[in-house]
Amino acid sequence: MASGGGSPALSGAGTPLPASNSGTDSPNPHNSLFKINPANILSTTSNENVAPTSDGIPKTKICVFCGASPGNSPAHMEAARSLARVFHENNISLVYGGGTVGLMGEVARTLVSLSGPSSVHGIIPAPLIKYERGPDSTSAEITSGSIPSTALYGHTTVVKDMHTRKQLMAREVLSGGPGSGFIALPGGYGTLEELMEVVTWNQLGIHDRGIVVLNIEGYWDGLLNWVKGSVEAGFVGEKNSGIIREARDAESAVRELRTYRNAEGRFRLTWGEE
Repeated sequence: MASGGGSPALSGAGTPLPASNSGTDSPNPHNSLFKINPANILSTTSNENVAPTSDGIPKTKICVFCGASPGNSPAHMEAARSLARVFHENNISLVYGGGTVGLMGEVARTLVSLSGPSSVHGIIPAPLIKYERGPDSTSAEITSGSIPSTALYGHTTVVKDMHTRKQLMAREVLSGGPGSGFIALPGGYGTLEELMEVVTWNQLGIHDRGIVVLNIEGYWDGLLNWVKGSVEAGFVGEKNSGIIREARDAESAVRELRTYRNAEGRFRLTWGEE
């Protein structure tokens, strides 16, 4: 796995990074593969955050997969805050799972405090609204299942099911500008499932956006070692071993997406244009 440790650091002022080498042949996010059934969108406060930057280039959008728990080490919550700060410094929009608790809530809340509500779009299935709520939620909000405060957590779209959540997340990333992609902070079963689905989609040619694990205190070492073992055992092709990139800090994670090159072994299939 590649690490971001050897590249020059971002400046604190958000010096522009080189253009991404991914995103050049992704499927059109509006083709049938990414077409959302309107009946599966239950409510939204978002305009999908697709406004271009001042130079007319679509804004970079990064989808962050992460846990609804803070974890046992303070380093995990600090990593979420650090990632939000780097997003702010580089004018990057966040797409995430819409919860207000754990790492999810921390990265969203921090970015909104720095860049404003338009910088964040949370996408959450209706059944999870009552459970993925942070400590600042009132009992009435939790009981009623109302959406999180836009002023604190940005825009929220409530969807019918998990599939629509992931479909909409991917569509947002595909509509973003250079450097758009996926970053995984530590998390549980759901985080791993979301991460591996976009990895599989990349391998199959469904999208060509970058994928990075932010490896805090070695959290993702087991997964990275599993990939190496799978290559050695003949279940993952060696030319696909680099689909997941590794970063040890927030700046490196964003840099890895900006310099991401797709694996040579990925399938160049046509999807959603039948």
